[in-house]
Amino acid sequence: MLVAFSVTPIGTGEGVAELVAEAVRIVRASGLPHETNAMFTTIEGDWDEVMDVVRRATEAVGGRAGRVSLVLKADLRPGVSDALHSKVASIDRLLAGDEAD
Repeated sequence: MLVAFSVTPIGTGEGVAELVAEAVRIVRASGLPHETNAMFTTIEGDWDEVMDVVRRATEAVGGRAGRVSLVLKADLRPGVSDALHSKVASIDRLLAGDEAD
């Protein structure tokens, strides 16, 4: 299972990096495969472990902000592992074929 999520504190001003870093710290400490970019953190694992990390990350931000926005997108595909990298590798292979033309 892949979950891309974004936790945003509301009502804390324009700069949110310090609070978002708290969420990312929890993801990194989880030991699950993950990647963070400018908009989302994607994490891979089974339902219970991924949702636990999302919950704890959201609670960490909520502990310092009175309101939190959580955006979550999940790809549930039983039996697939390393989707975090294999999905991108498939696209890269196709693009490399375009370059060979």
